Amino acid sequence: MGVAVPKFYEFMLPILRQLTDGEPRHWRELRDKCVAEFGLSEEDQVEATPGGQPRLDNRVLWANTYLFQAGLVHRPLRGQVQISDRGQEVLRNPPSMIDLEYLERFPEYQEFRSRTRKQDGDEPAADVGVSEQVTPLESMSAAVAQSTAALQGELLRRILAQPPEFLEHLVLKLLTAMGYGGQAGAVEHRGRSHDGGIDGIIRQDPLGIDRVYLQAKRYTDTSVGRPSMQAFVGALHGVQADRGVFITTSTFSQEARDYVERIPNRIILIDGSRLTELMALYNVGVQVEQTFTLKRIDEDFFE
Repeated sequence: MGVAVPKFYEFMLPILRQLTDGEPRHWRELRDKCVAEFGLSEEDQVEATPGGQPRLDNRVLWANTYLFQAGLVHRPLRGQVQISDRGQEVLRNPPSMIDLEYLERFPEYQEFRSRTRKQDGDEPAADVGVSEQVTPLESMSAAVAQSTAALQGELLRRILAQPPEFLEHLVLKLLTAMGYGGQAGAVEHRGRSHDGGIDGIIRQDPLGIDRVYLQAKRYTDTSVGRPSMQAFVGALHGVQADRGVFITTSTFSQEARDYVERIPNRIILIDGSRLTELMALYNVGVQVEQTFTLKRIDEDFFE
């Protein structure tokens, strides 16, 4: 078990110390030495942010950015960092840690912070990356993850407030949005009292040779158990099918999951959490409210 990846500001003083000799170094070399200094494991090194970027790389890069904004380092070439005269001066009487409060003594950093605190109209904005001591990318990724989690919870509540047939139509729309059926295929809703255990069919080709059969259950507190799985498999046998998708707004019991793993039929299980995750991913029942773009300097342009 490794240690937690340090906060990005905790990398700043170790990075500055590595540059004492005045020679430029690539940020990856600085990162690797920090790995040894902090005793980070392989697991720590591959840990990812909510956005999928390696957390270690992200924090080392932002540590270099903040050192640069405070005038403690230069960037002589792409990907390289070199200590400045001010950085050398700091090391002659080093603090126990260089954090964001310490950087406030430098006017260039104060100007940088004032720029990040402004939005259109010069209204104060949230001080991204300061309150939780994480990088701006991590802060944005965490905000998106939190918003998405709240959205998924609201989606599930809205689905449960609708009649059962709504879920049957919903899953057909979702699978169509995911690309099943295609332009030449077709979807068919069959959710009736005598549907034979099949709520929908997706025909993957114009002739309907390749078909996927669906079953949808709108439950709240009840998990879908093995008997429901056995009934669905029986319905598939009745139409001579070997594959199907079973969707529920609740969960599947472990016995149900174990059962579908042992049978030759290809059965995909989608519970309420996965259902709302897919809805958000494929924009079914949701819409994009606002898009943010995080940009970085194009080093090739300046070379």
